[in-house]
Formats: sequence, C-alpha cells, structure tokens
Amino acid sequence: ASEGKDGASAAENTPPQVPQGERSSVIYSAGQFFFEYLVVVSLKKMPDGRYEPKITYQFPKRENLLRGQKEEEERLLQAIPLFCFPDGNSWAPITEFTSETFSFVLTNVDGSRKIGYCRRLLPSGRGVRLPEVFCIISCLGCFGLFSKILDEVEKRRQISMAVIYPFMQGLRESPFPAPGKTVTIKSFIPESGTELIELTRPVDAHLEHVEFQALLQRLSPHLILHIFASAVLERRLIFLAEELSVLSQCIHAVAALLYPFTWAHTYIPVVPECLLDTVCCPTPFMVGIQMRHLERVLEQPMEEALIVDLCEGKIIRAVGDEEEILPGKLQNEMLISLNRHNNNNNMHTSEQVNTLVSEAFVRFFVRLVGHYSSHIKWGRSGCGSFQERAFCKAIASKSCRRFVKKFVKTNMFSLFIEEAEKSRIPQEGNG
Repeated sequence: ASEGKDGASAAENTPPQVPQGERSSVIYSAGQFFFEYLVVVSLKKMPDGRYEPKITYQFPKRENLLRGQKEEEERLLQAIPLFCFPDGNSWAPITEFTSETFSFVLTNVDGSRKIGYCRRLLPSGRGVRLPEVFCIISCLGCFGLFSKILDEVEKRRQISMAVIYPFMQGLRESPFPAPGKTVTIKSFIPESGTELIELTRPVDAHLEHVEFQALLQRLSPHLILHIFASAVLERRLIFLAEELSVLSQCIHAVAALLYPFTWAHTYIPVVPECLLDTVCCPTPFMVGIQMRHLERVLEQPMEEALIVDLCEGKIIRAVGDEEEILPGKLQNEMLISLNRHNNNNNMHTSEQVNTLVSEAFVRFFVRLVGHYSSHIKWGRSGCGSFQERAFCKAIASKSCRRFVKKFVKTNMFSLFIEEAEKSRIPQEGNG
C-alpha cells in the first residue's frame, strides 16, 4: 500500500475545508482507497410539484480528469440519484423516518463493478423535512465495514454536515485493511473530543458483502435451493420486497452462493422505477424490485423467469423444473446442512452462519467440478486448454454428469476456466 501512503502525505497538506482536486488520479487506483466518492443525494422540488433526486454534495471534487475519465465520471454521477431513490417521485416531506441501509452495483463498460453503499436518513430538525441519502461509491465489496462507516456519517450528520468532511478525509487517507486486519481512524467531534474508530475486515474476503441470515430468515432452505439452481444455470431471477435493505441483502447473498463462480450478467439489487422494463430482457438477469411495482412487472412481456416474494417467503412464478435441476443426492445434503443452521439459528453469529452456509455450497461445486484442473492440457508455451469432454466423462454419477453438462455451458463456468487456463498454478483447493 506504499502508493496509498504517498497519497496520504500529499493529502495532509490540504486545508480540511476545501476538497482539493489537484492530487493526481494515479493515487486513486482501485484497491488502495476505501472509497472514490461520498455524495449526498437530496430531493429537490420541481416546477410540477414532484420531487426529483439530485446530487447536492460531492467529495472529493475531481478535476484534471482525462476526457475518457470525465465521461465515465459524469455517467456515474448521473446514475447515482436514480439508485439512491429508486422508489420514484412519490415523496413528500415527513416528520419521522427510520433510516435504512442498502447498496447497489454499477457495471462499467469494461465489466468492472462499483458499489454504492447508501444510508437513507431524515436530517435532524423540527417539523416536516425530506429524507436524504449518503452514498459512498467504492470498488471494494465489504458491506459490514461500510455500514459501520455510514453509522459514523449518520451520527455526524445529526450534528452538522461540516463534521462529516474531516472524518471522510481521514478515511480517504487510510489504506484499506487486508482481510482480518483493522485500521484505526482518529476523528474529532465538537463537544465529545477525539474518537478512535476501528474498522475491521472479516478474515474471509469473499464473504464481506454477505448476510446469509437475511436469506434464511425469509426463505425456506428448500426455496433457497430452487433459487440457487436457477442462478447456477444463469436464468432470469426477480426478487420482490418493499424495503431496499431486504432486497439488496438478499440479492447479494444469492450471488454469493455461486462462489467461487461469479454472476456475469445484469445484476441490479434495486431496480429504479424508470428501469422496470429491464425485466423484458431476453438475457439472464438478477434484479430486485419493490413490491409496489408487482402489477407493472407482471404486465410486462417477459421470458420465463423465477419471481420470488421475499415478504411472504414464496415463489410467485417459476419455470417448473427447479426441483430437478440439481443432482438429488447433493441437493439433499445441502438441505440437511441448511436446515441444521436454521435450527441452531440463535447459537450462531452472522459470521458463523456465513461460513457454514458458504461451505455447504462450495462443497457442492468441489464435488461436481473440483476435478477441472486435472483436465487442463498445458502446451509448451504455458497456455492451457480445457478438455471439456474428458472432464464430463470423468463424472461417475449419471445425474451429476447431466447437471455438469449444462453447467459447463454457462458464462460463469467459461469465465472461471478462462482464468484457470491462464494460470499454471494448480488450483485444486479452489473448487
């Protein structure tokens, strides 16, 4: 993180009131910094009386961007308000509002993803007022860590906007901790003095964005396996709930069940109202839609999809073969293991549930496709080529072979194998 540290020393010379833009964009290379932006999205009254979300604050302000970067930044900044208030223009000033935390994902032209971590809250004050959203844009997926940062932002917001800035500046100058490590940030709050805030990353980096408990609380293990089976074959999945936090938590959890594979298609944890026709896409997608739009969604001319109601814990529409997709024996083993966590629900911390659930699904992949590395033929040049037929033939069980023959045709398997063909290091343990 030496590059990040250089950036920090450059930043310390900056007076804390004005976000400066002259630091070079090199310092902000992905992975070095906690976040790219903090933006505040507020509701502004339009001439026709409706409220529209607009960015009212952005830190840091970025100048000296190259033309391509500037265009990408503008695209990013135009999309953010939509995702912070995906529920459309049906807002009115209110006196009470329970703050909520949710996240969204934006995919760049090059396929890289940025995550928006949001806290929607009502600013302190008397009388009726409008909620606003604090949104942190980062390339780093770590929901628990950013929720804690948003707690700090919310605490400061209740004092004044001016107290948020030095805290975010301090965060920006801290290197992002390695898995299992902690970074301590000093922060001064008027009246209370200097506080030390500890931010720790979980040991297991691939579970940082995940709350499997959110899924287990809303859906039976049986239904979770139906959803997993549909996701593994890259079908269209629509999740419904009213709360944004429920949608984003559950969709991130479903995507995480696919580890060590990655969902490579349209992925929108909360679809803004103006993008509802996404559900007409003929290609695979995994999207979350607020329950209030259910009628509109069902009226759309869409291809076969699995529609899951997270409020009632049931499937509204299915293709019909979900029960038969996964090999029976492995499906039963996973059911037993998911039921076990359900029965001990009060005895496990959310980290333990994450580990136990993830292990059950990783084991499924290891059992079915764990032998992939012995079917990569290495040429003299060091390039590998995957022998698909021999790989499928090596599976003794008929039902497993039938499933794997479909699975090898998916985008996520192809991408995984492409990576494996590049790296000569045996990846046995990786599943």
